Amino acid sequence: MARIMAHLLSRVVSHHRRRSTMQLKWQTVFFFLCLYGMDVVVCQARYSIPEEMPEGSFVGNIAKDLGIEISRLISGKARVVTKGGRQYVELSRDKGALVVKERIDREELCKQTTPCSFSFDLIIENPIQLHRITVEVQDINDNAPIFPKDMVKLQISESTAKGTRFPLDSAVDMDVDLNGIQSYALSPTDNFKLEINNQGWENNYVEMVLQHELDREERDELKLVLIAYDGGSPKKSSTVQIHIFVLDVNDNIPVCKPSIYKAEVKENSPVGTVLATVSALDADEGVNGEVSYSFAQASKEARNLFEINAETGEITTLNRLDFETEKSYQLNIKAMDKGGLADTCKVIIDVVDVNDNPPTIQLMSFSNTIAENSPVGTTVAVINVEDADSGQNGVVQCKINENIPFKIESSLTDYYALITDETLDRENIAEYNITVLVSDQGSPALHSDKTLTVKISDVNDNAPVFGSDQYRTFITENNSPGVAVVTVKARDADWGPNARVSYFLEDSDVIGNPVSSLVSINSDSGVIHAVRSFDYEQMKSLTFNVTARDGGSPPLSSEVIVTIIVQDQNDNAPQVLYPVQTGGSVVAEIVPPSADVGYLVTKVVAVDVDSGQNAWLSYRLQKATDRALFEVGPQNGEIRTVRQVTDKDAVKQKLTVVVEDNGQPSRSAVVNINVAVADSFPEVVSEFSDFTHSKEYNDNLTFYLVLALAAVSFLFITTVVVIISVKIYRWRQSRIFYQSSLPVIPYYPPGYADTGVTGTLPHMYNYDVCMTTNSRKSDCKYSTLGGQSVLVVDQSFSETLQRAMKEKEFLENAESPEMQKPPNNDWRLPPNQRPGPSGAGPRPEEAGAGAVGGTGPWPNPPTEAEQLQALMAAANEVSEATATLGPRYNAQYVPDYRQNVYIPGSTATLTANPQQQMPQQALPPPQALPPAEAPKAAPTPASKKKATKKDKK
Repeated sequence: MARIMAHLLSRVVSHHRRRSTMQLKWQTVFFFLCLYGMDVVVCQARYSIPEEMPEGSFVGNIAKDLGIEISRLISGKARVVTKGGRQYVELSRDKGALVVKERIDREELCKQTTPCSFSFDLIIENPIQLHRITVEVQDINDNAPIFPKDMVKLQISESTAKGTRFPLDSAVDMDVDLNGIQSYALSPTDNFKLEINNQGWENNYVEMVLQHELDREERDELKLVLIAYDGGSPKKSSTVQIHIFVLDVNDNIPVCKPSIYKAEVKENSPVGTVLATVSALDADEGVNGEVSYSFAQASKEARNLFEINAETGEITTLNRLDFETEKSYQLNIKAMDKGGLADTCKVIIDVVDVNDNPPTIQLMSFSNTIAENSPVGTTVAVINVEDADSGQNGVVQCKINENIPFKIESSLTDYYALITDETLDRENIAEYNITVLVSDQGSPALHSDKTLTVKISDVNDNAPVFGSDQYRTFITENNSPGVAVVTVKARDADWGPNARVSYFLEDSDVIGNPVSSLVSINSDSGVIHAVRSFDYEQMKSLTFNVTARDGGSPPLSSEVIVTIIVQDQNDNAPQVLYPVQTGGSVVAEIVPPSADVGYLVTKVVAVDVDSGQNAWLSYRLQKATDRALFEVGPQNGEIRTVRQVTDKDAVKQKLTVVVEDNGQPSRSAVVNINVAVADSFPEVVSEFSDFTHSKEYNDNLTFYLVLALAAVSFLFITTVVVIISVKIYRWRQSRIFYQSSLPVIPYYPPGYADTGVTGTLPHMYNYDVCMTTNSRKSDCKYSTLGGQSVLVVDQSFSETLQRAMKEKEFLENAESPEMQKPPNNDWRLPPNQRPGPSGAGPRPEEAGAGAVGGTGPWPNPPTEAEQLQALMAAANEVSEATATLGPRYNAQYVPDYRQNVYIPGSTATLTANPQQQMPQQALPPPQALPPAEAPKAAPTPASKKKATKKDKK
């Protein structure tokens, strides 16, 4: 520590010694404190450098001054840290030196403060060392003195006393100390001297002292130069211009020069006309030299007619002058300055007679519109011209502007007529602006003018003119009727109705057709439309005339030729001319077995009625029996052999050639060619007998397939639509049926039909049961007397339709334990021999011939007819309920209870009226049945329905 302190003291002593011997050494270093803590070493260092050093300039060897190795700076990551502001100095680790990073301007950094310095920290890590570095910036003479103004203006009266002081603005120098302002100098010093009040250089101020009195008449301006010098080396200076104006004193009298003024004024001069300007000279300046003017002596009339400007001395008129009233005026003018000194001037004004009355123009008659076909000499206007002056001033001349088809003639004294001089044409000029110019003989002459606007009315003298001598356009064939083809346009130079053009077609025939059947024209717009579709093959062009007629009276017209060229479209397929396709005969080309390669078999000749590229044909082989044997020329259609014909080749060959055109889209034709490999045609004529049939089959196969597919699709769609319609209809009928509340009105027309069947019941009974829409709600039950399959109407038994449907279900179920069992063999016995209650017997009116009375299964009440009636009513109700609520079945599989009723114990079948349907065959008699099946029961409705379901499946 002692060694470091001694080192610091030696540095301080060295610094003061150098400063006393040399002013502003570029680098001065101070080390004045080092503190060692536990882990942190803190030292301070101070350097002194001049301002404005370039970047990279050396500031100090910090490593040497602090006793730090360069390796320690590198390993400790030594860096310069500036808290705020700009960083002017940076550390070079590899050299251990501080260098200037950015140019330092002392005036920017510290302004006028001295001394000027800035500080920053040098931080070294591992262990941490903090060094505070202070850099003092020494001033250099880099700024010259500056005055606040480049020029100072002073006004000093010529009567100012000697010794008067005039303070001046001091100069400002941004530098300090010796580099600041040190002295001032003034030149020239004839009238003034310079004094500086020394109150320290920062508070010095400069004054000018007047040494000699000023004389404005001798010298009215003085120009001095003030110079400020600083104390730098080399010295810098600044100057300011001092401009002194010497103020005047009123010591001169105004003098009129000349003393008499003469002026002439015309009598028609307007009010405010300047007649003369009186001027009096005063040698003084400023306020003392200002002269005011006024009337010293004048008549009352003169004061009413003239006035004088007190500042400028201008004499102007207040009212109009009249030569006949007064010819001359005399005025006395007094010129006086601000000090009361004055002089008198005389002004004589003479009034001059002039031509002050211009001629006047008045229209006595005027037609502002004339027709363009008016003859030459037509009068347009009658003009009266007058002049109030007399003598030569009252003599007038009248004329109009040139280059117009009009002229003016004098008819009477002071009267003029404006007439046409040429033929008018409204199409060239529709309106004329005619200026009538009148002048008198005065000097100078006075003029008057009047502009007349004459409009030219239109006459229908121009026929419509088409924009082209002829119209030529193109249209593609197969166009849509009504399409716009071309627009003709004619212009009429006339105006209004005379220029309204209408268009018409001239009646003519084109290839035997009236032109109106081919095209039409809009009479207003001139748009030509195609009336029908054109066919290039029938008509390649059409030419007709269009007339354009205006709306004038009489109308004028013109014609133009319109040509419409029909452009071809590929709308025709090629046509095969050879080989000719015949319907029944067999045509074949013969190729000998010895034909060489390139042998010409035949040539397909085709034409296309189209034109251009639409008629360019190309040929290609679409299919062949042997593609490797033949080829077709794509351009000429020649069919030639590709290779040598061999024995393995088929005797009959069929080629299909496609002929295509070059249109967009292209069209084609197909030709079939039969080729026979033989020496002569009779050898293979039998081989081609089936060609015609094969061709017809191939041609019609696609058509029949498409037709069959369409028919099947139509039938399928029709069936689906019908089924859906029926479903919807029946659903709606069932709702109407269910909601009806009509009363039950039964009607039982009996019908008898002898079926000719032999058996126990020789006659069959048919009962037609008519029921209302509420019959589904009828009460019914099954009778237990004759079997469970008999449905009897009972007024005392209430059962709903759901019960009837349930009974129907177990009748159809063969496995149900409630299914009716087969009747015993007693049903084969006559009724009078069957066991049962006595007293039952047939009724004479219901039994047929040979009926035997006796006991039977039916009780006496009700009778058999009543039972059958009830059975038919119940069967009909069940059938209707099934048709309405249940699934629909074909009559082939579902027995109709209204047609066939099977009665247990009987072989008879109750059938519907023979007029309604054909009678059904009854069951065979018992002796016709096989013996093995004798004990089996007869087929019941339930068993039949079961078989029917199996058949349906």
